[in-house]
Amino acid sequence: MHCNIPTMLTWLRIILIPVFVIIFYLPTNPQEFGAIPAHWVNVTATIIFAVAALTDWLDGYLARRWNQTSSFGAFLDPVADKLMVAAALIVLVEFERVGAVVALIIIGREIAISALREWMAGEGQRSSVGVAMIGKVKTAVQMIAILFLLYWDSIHLPIMGEIPTQLFGHVLIDIAAILTLVSMAYYLRAAMPKINRQ
Repeated sequence: MHCNIPTMLTWLRIILIPVFVIIFYLPTNPQEFGAIPAHWVNVTATIIFAVAALTDWLDGYLARRWNQTSSFGAFLDPVADKLMVAAALIVLVEFERVGAVVALIIIGREIAISALREWMAGEGQRSSVGVAMIGKVKTAVQMIAILFLLYWDSIHLPIMGEIPTQLFGHVLIDIAAILTLVSMAYYLRAAMPKINRQ
């Protein structure tokens, strides 16, 4: 396996997943020995997820810039993305910050579209279900929503005052779920001619 910096960044994103999950299960009850402030847990989890999201952009940029793209990197990158998002949503569901239905829609769509792309690639038509603008918008909204929901505490800014991250997170994750369904319909429609011929 050829290893380069973009691939190492992708592996870093995968390694961060268990660290991210463990952070949420650290003791936060003040009555427990070694308890950690809940705010510290939220901030740390948010930072880890933000770093993972940054490496998602950076590994793709560096791979193109340095001409270090590979078939293995093309396989591993989306796997790392989906694992990180799924881990975040599952944790958020358990801590009652995201509804199970919303999480199921987003995770289910990722699995379904990944399977569709693999099948289309096997048929030599992967380009017809390549990443579209609706998918990029969905991902951006979804990532911002998850960051808000991980942070959870309100943000106080000198000029804007208090930013209700919980409200913004809930609104954005609902929008992301709607965009998830719209983008899935878009990809299925693009693949429909091939599906009908089978």
